[in-house]
Amino acid sequence: MFSKKKNSRANEPVPRRRRVAEDEFDAGATRTSKSAVEAPQTQFRRNQTLSSYRHNTPEESSRQKAHTLALQRRKLGGIFLIVAVAVVALALLLWQLIAQVHVMTSSKQLSTTFDNGVYEKSVSEYLNLNPAQRLRASLDETALSAFVSSELPEVETLELSGMPGLAQSNFTVTFRTPVAGWQINGKQYYVDADGVVFEKNYYDAPTVQIVDESGVSPEQGSAVVGTRLLGFLGRIVSEAQGRGYTPVKAILPTGTTRQVDVYFENKTTYVKFSIDRGAGEQMEDADRALKYLESHGGGGAGYVDVRVSGRAAYK
Repeated sequence: MFSKKKNSRANEPVPRRRRVAEDEFDAGATRTSKSAVEAPQTQFRRNQTLSSYRHNTPEESSRQKAHTLALQRRKLGGIFLIVAVAVVALALLLWQLIAQVHVMTSSKQLSTTFDNGVYEKSVSEYLNLNPAQRLRASLDETALSAFVSSELPEVETLELSGMPGLAQSNFTVTFRTPVAGWQINGKQYYVDADGVVFEKNYYDAPTVQIVDESGVSPEQGSAVVGTRLLGFLGRIVSEAQGRGYTPVKAILPTGTTRQVDVYFENKTTYVKFSIDRGAGEQMEDADRALKYLESHGGGGAGYVDVRVSGRAAYK
């Protein structure tokens, strides 16, 4: 009476339409489970951020890879070339640069030692005043010699001679060779063949020494007059040596500083010169006069006066 009523339809056959629908549902469920199993495991990993956008980067071909490598090599080659050029330019600059100065003497033997620090300082002053000439290729050696000679008159020439190290340069100094000397106002002065007067002599003392018999006191400016006279005497000595004469003594006569009497080796006749006339012209006149006296038996004359142009007197 209270028993559950059995389903009378349980044993009834399922309609064909329902069986087809159930078969299709079961087949769809099976495909879904298979695709879930066969899907890549990388799509759903734990602790991985999921993104709805994924790059679709195609793989480069071998030709594209070769082109990319060629561009990279070209860039690296350009960088290497720039670095190499910069290194070479820097090396050339350091090789040409005159940063440290060394001064040495020429091969001519000196009778005394010299302080090269004084001359190195003078060269450095010139380079500081002319920074563009700190490169060896742009150095004006003539201007450098003139600058150093103006401060240190005993210097005749100064030449760039070598490079002992990086940014270092050697300079060779040539000092003036004295041909005559004279004490003026308590100081010993010398003169070279060009008539340049200087105080420091690094060679042997000259054979020609001026004897001052003028009687002019130093307070009257004898130093200035003596400097001019020394220059004139240096040119006379040079002209005389060129004509075969060897001056041995020069005397300033009493009461004048514009005349000089020069004595020559193996000659009893001396010559009177004036500093107001050219040394070469006077020495030419003196040479003709001395040769004339020797050829006419007048070699015993006391002196020859060539102070007046075009006329030579003797006594």
